[in-house]
Order: sequence, then structure tokens, then C-alpha cells
Amino acid sequence: MKPISPAAYGALSAALKSIFWYKRDLESFIRRWAKGYPELLLELNFDGYKWATADEFVDRLHADESRYADLALNLMVEVSEMTSFPALRRHEDADTLLADARDAVANLKSCVDRHRGLIADQARFTDDLSAHCAAMESRRSFAERLQVLKSEFLRLESEANRQKAGREFEVFLNQLFRLFDLEPRLSYSLPFEQVDGAITYDTDDYIVEAKWWKEPIEVHHLGSFVEKVRHKGKNALGLFISVNGFTQGARERYSQRTCFITMEGVDLFCVLDARISLDELLRGKKRHANETGSCYYPATLMTGG
Repeated sequence: MKPISPAAYGALSAALKSIFWYKRDLESFIRRWAKGYPELLLELNFDGYKWATADEFVDRLHADESRYADLALNLMVEVSEMTSFPALRRHEDADTLLADARDAVANLKSCVDRHRGLIADQARFTDDLSAHCAAMESRRSFAERLQVLKSEFLRLESEANRQKAGREFEVFLNQLFRLFDLEPRLSYSLPFEQVDGAITYDTDDYIVEAKWWKEPIEVHHLGSFVEKVRHKGKNALGLFISVNGFTQGARERYSQRTCFITMEGVDLFCVLDARISLDELLRGKKRHANETGSCYYPATLMTGG
């Protein structure tokens, strides 16, 4: 394989800066691609300026091309094929950001196409594309699994035996949490209390309470949950899931100070419908709770409808 042109590396860096508005999204993307190459992440500052992080990562690929050429090429191919940028659509300057992202991706694609024409060993390039297609197939598998869970959620919604649906809802949540790598733990018992489950996300442990009752959750149910959360470690937070929502009184009671966040059926369906990822939903809810003290922040406000 002939060397990858400096212009292609520059186009890759520009594209990464344009398609990822939020630092954590860029970090997740880089970490996924650098899996197996810990040296690429060594002292890479994800908390600094986004443009600096993208430039440094791409510079490391370029500096040791003999080692990372395959990785760099496959990364360029994937980014050049991107057509959807859901995180940018939710930004107030969506039109401008989307236009910039499309231009950056188109520029990278032209570089990739030129490079494709310069490759002497066509079989090697075919192998690279085959590996990329396999990776894409793996991501399609994720979408298919999400679709299966969406169908299961709809089935549970129409289940006549609500007690049975409640038991199966716990299994459903466990599968959903596993799909998003949230390290779920099924229900367990402690002295004097029963816990529906627990998950771990972004260094925080969440105590989970899940209800699929006919009526919205009342304020006294949240009070009992708060006591469970406060008896756990200092990094423990609460996640109360109520498919049929929460009463206005319950939301108002914990609108200024809270140790937990809430999730409703509409939130879950937004995740299952791929309008927002589960980790992005949790991050948005936690940030809102930290900034306002409110336990309630529906997904529809994050996705714009």
C-alpha cells in the first residue's frame, strides 16, 4: 500500500471536529477505534479543546503510518461514508453545523477515493474494505438488537396480565442496559429492603427502581426510594423508571434538590426508536439534575420532539 497522503489525514481531522460537537462523543468514537492500541490514547487530553484532541489523535496515526496505516484507512473510509449526524440535529445551530459536517465528510471522501485509485495492491484494499464491512455489520447487529427490544416493549405494553408484564419488564431492562454496556445487576435483597437492580455509567453507580403501574408514581413512592439511595455509597445515584410517568406533585417535590433522576415510557421509546442513545439520555438527565436540582427531564426536550 502506498503512503496515505497528508491531505487525507488533514481531511480526517477536519471531519472529526465537524461531526462531533460534544467532547464525550468524540472521546467515545476515538476510544472505540483505538481499542487494542492503548499507546494511541496515552496522555491524550479529552478534556481539552476538541480540535486539539482530534489533531493530536490523527497526528499520532500519521507519525507511525507503518504501524497504523490499516487503522487510519479504515477510519477514513467509515467517516467518509457517514450521512447522518443525529447529535448535531439537536443543536440550536443545526443547519450550519450539519452543512459543515457534510462538507467535511465530502472532502474526506474525495481524498479516500483518490487514495483508492493509487493503491497498487487492489487485493489488499479489498481486504481492508471487507474488514470495514464486517465492522459495519456488527453495528447493524446492534440496531437489529435494539429493534428486537422495541418489539418486546410494545408486546409488554399490550400484555393483558400486568403482573406478568411487570416481571418481564425487569428482564427487558436488563437486556437494554447490557446492550449499552451499563453493567446491570438484577434485583437483589439487602437487610430490610429490596432493590430492583443497579447499573454503572460514567463512574457513577445507579440504584434502579422500575415500575410499570397503571397510575403515575406518587410523591411518597419517591420518598421511599430516596431513603434507599441515601444509604448507599457517596457516588451512588438513583434512577427511578416509571413507564406511566410521575404525578405533578411528585415532580414538583423533587424539582430543586434531588439524588435521583427519572425515566418514563416515552424516554425508553426514544431510545428504542434510536432517537437518542441510552448513555446520552442518562448524561443529559444527570447534567440537568446537577444544574437545576430537578429529577425530571424528558427525552423529548433533548431530541426536540
